Amino acid sequence: MILLQAPQSFDPDIAREFGNGGGVSDINFLGVPLFDATSLWTLLFRFLLNFLVCWIIIRFFYYKKSQRRDYYFTFMMFAVVIFLIITLMDNMKMNVAYALGLFAIFGMIRYRTETLRIREMTYLFVVMGVSIINGQALTTSYIELFITNLLVILAIWAFEGNKHAKRMAEKVILYDKIDLVKMGREEELKADLEERTGIKIEKMEIGHIDYLRDAAFIKIWYKPLPGEASTIGTFTKLKEFNY
Repeated sequence: MILLQAPQSFDPDIAREFGNGGGVSDINFLGVPLFDATSLWTLLFRFLLNFLVCWIIIRFFYYKKSQRRDYYFTFMMFAVVIFLIITLMDNMKMNVAYALGLFAIFGMIRYRTETLRIREMTYLFVVMGVSIINGQALTTSYIELFITNLLVILAIWAFEGNKHAKRMAEKVILYDKIDLVKMGREEELKADLEERTGIKIEKMEIGHIDYLRDAAFIKIWYKPLPGEASTIGTFTKLKEFNY
């Protein structure tokens, strides 16, 4: 038995109701839909997830120890902008090489105020990496994405909470008692530095020695006070300060 199906006429009302199940607006401007509900909600959800994860990392791990409000702002803005760049440029079909190119570009950034330290560079890399993952992993399930972000947070918590990884502040001192720089007089040198600075020194290192001026550069490490931020402890020249 052969069943003949009657031709069905096209109903624009039904097409508008069911044809664009993704919530795409029928109104276009210069060939681009004016509104796409699915893409918008996806963007907002991923943005909030990325913002929350980066905020937890910066607020409760980095800022808790460094108290650097300038880097707090910098890292959060990096997270926001990089996420939006990766997400909104997805139409370019970005590949791994393009993503690595972004790392290279931002990795070469050097602020005029001061050189980024290893800890700041590490957190900058983490924030960038998390933002790229959350912005680019469009085919990854939300459970996998959530677990990936959770693993990053747990890894930071594990290493930052390590008792052996104590936070140490540092200072560079131009020292004038050149006789105490000699090998074998470390205890006298340490005692004199502690007397002058009022700091309990955990470790010290002798750098450049100028016998013409009877001076030497000495770098000291010490336990900072709660909430203390050491931002200029390694500057040795006036031109390195930012006015």
